[in-house]
Amino acid sequence: MTAGSIRIYGYDNVTQWRQARRLIGLAPQEYNFDRYLSIRDILIYQAGYFGLKPVDVTERADMLLERFGLASKAKQDYMKLSGGMKRRLTLARALIHSPKLLILDEPTAGVDVELRLELWDLLRELNGDGMTVVLTTHYLEEAEALCRNIGIIRAGKLVALEPTRDLLDREGKRLQDVFLELTR
Repeated sequence: MTAGSIRIYGYDNVTQWRQARRLIGLAPQEYNFDRYLSIRDILIYQAGYFGLKPVDVTERADMLLERFGLASKAKQDYMKLSGGMKRRLTLARALIHSPKLLILDEPTAGVDVELRLELWDLLRELNGDGMTVVLTTHYLEEAEALCRNIGIIRAGKLVALEPTRDLLDREGKRLQDVFLELTR
């Protein structure tokens, strides 16, 4: 960081980093699971990063595994999961500590249409329950379907940040071209 500051629900991300990070769930695009842990243990282990003890999160881990259709595979190695199931595990891990802010990097990249629609429903539900969701996507239809506001970053600079409908109404075809240009 070279300038400015970031506050997460009032907490400075540098001086109050523990409090700030406890409020954030992150689902990266790439899978980065510990290959020596079972699927269930991946969730329980992740909770430890937020100061939660295994005894306190076991029930939540089981609930998330059930919700994401992974309960029958709880004791398996993640390497045996399909790409879609790995994506579900990534989301479950991001939610294990009940964050207020969920950051998703390309959550539907490489998943089939059915899972994409399931994830859209889940994100709408989480947002409806009060969770803030920040979503990065190259799919214009995904941004249009899910986002109240759209920000466009080009060469590391924020070049647009507006309510979705306003941006789409004003930019129309040109916005589609910008997204296509950014994905090349």
